[in-house]
Amino acid sequence: MKRSDPAKPAKQGKQDKPEQQPDTLAPEIRPGQSIALLQELHILTRDGKLNQDSRRKLKQVYHLVQFIEPLLNEIRQDHPAISLVDHGAGKSYLGFILYDLFFKNLDDGSHIYGIETREELVRKSTDLARQLGFPGMSFLNLSVAESTESSALPARIDIVTALHACNTATDDAIDFALKKRASYMVLVPCCQAEVASVLKKNKAKDLGKTALTEIWRHPLHTREFGSQVTNVLRCLQLEAHGYQVNVTELVGWEHSMKNELIIASYKNLPRKRPTERLQEVLATLGLEEMGQRFYTEQLAQAGAAP
Repeated sequence: MKRSDPAKPAKQGKQDKPEQQPDTLAPEIRPGQSIALLQELHILTRDGKLNQDSRRKLKQVYHLVQFIEPLLNEIRQDHPAISLVDHGAGKSYLGFILYDLFFKNLDDGSHIYGIETREELVRKSTDLARQLGFPGMSFLNLSVAESTESSALPARIDIVTALHACNTATDDAIDFALKKRASYMVLVPCCQAEVASVLKKNKAKDLGKTALTEIWRHPLHTREFGSQVTNVLRCLQLEAHGYQVNVTELVGWEHSMKNELIIASYKNLPRKRPTERLQEVLATLGLEEMGQRFYTEQLAQAGAAP
């Protein structure tokens, strides 16, 4: 492959960027990846290097891709034209790298939709997809809740991802996935404050009920326990809709304490037991007012099934 002459500093045309290869590439870069993409995402420098922050970001995305690729292959065994929606896409690191590693070699109408509320990021991602020749990517300037009703998305979605969707955005993504009858969900929640606020509000009247309330008596424990309980409730909610749920970590704890990874696969499992457990947890912890978020009428009907 012909290399750029280092004596000529002039920039090459955009269409030439995917063909350029720096003299030395960071060893983390996978064979066949678009160097232009990684440079445009500011993961790689122009000479193919990674700084520590970019290395951490790439490690996170690679680790998540490692979990998603088997799900994509499972879907392809059932039908072509995979549909994936990435909520809270941001700069679309995950969507672009997934497309580059998996989708770009497919010729079956597979598509990635990035959902993001910041218009400038949607515009930049749209421009980048066009620049790189990634026709199976599109980006929508919508909230997660708005996307549920948007006609710009298919009636059914195969995979829903939400990476570091803050507070209730993860719950909105779950609601979206349930309504779109998603086969898989890949969720990395963070900043869950809603349950903690309810625990705090009801703390005075609940402290005398049971020794369990000692778990959230102190403010720091209230926050951490609230975060933990939120994800427990989400897992029970998903199981009550017939999903098999696995919980693991996205990367090592040395990078972040907010890297819990929830993977839900629809298996049409029995719903009654997890529905009952969900109700019990809400009642035991004095979170009955959260029932509307986690225990909907739809879930109540589903829970009636064996």
